[in-house]
Amino acid sequence: MRKTGKLKPWETALLMALCIFFLSGAWAADGQAELAGGLVRLHVVANSDSQADQAEKLALRDRVLELLSPLLADCRSREEAVDIILTHQRELAALGATSVTLGREYYPTRDYGTFSLPAGEYLSLRVTLGAGAGRNWWCVIFPPLCTEALAQPTEDVFAPLDKDAAGLITQDGPGYVLRFRLAEWWGALAAALGL
Repeated sequence: MRKTGKLKPWETALLMALCIFFLSGAWAADGQAELAGGLVRLHVVANSDSQADQAEKLALRDRVLELLSPLLADCRSREEAVDIILTHQRELAALGATSVTLGREYYPTRDYGTFSLPAGEYLSLRVTLGAGAGRNWWCVIFPPLCTEALAQPTEDVFAPLDKDAAGLITQDGPGYVLRFRLAEWWGALAAALGL
């Protein structure tokens, strides 16, 4: 018969590991949520995976960026960017999209070369062609991180983000990779548990 109230060493170690995992996941998810609060992502979805539909997706992406880039260039807050996007939603649809929506979407961790974004939910301008059953393309339109000028981004590009959020996505070294993986695991666990 087992005594109540006393844990075996392996049970204690397991409970400690679970506590560390959950605390780390919450910490990483909090960082992702803070970062997401300052961004607007662009998600362009092709009709299908055919070569012609994928080419049309990229052409639509270019038209969307051509319209939005100058409009969003001087924005200093996400709210200002959202107002501009909503004001120009009909113009965006007129570029050839089947639908243009602004809402929350889940994105996996994404490395853009000069910066990385953790997995999680972000406010997203979703531009869909046809059935929207093809491969997609995404980037960040606020702050304007889609442009070619980001081959060597300056601090000005990240100015709308607070110092912690900008540091999270531009940090040198492998530290942010672990934080992003924790955010992914936490998000997957939360989704599985219906949280």
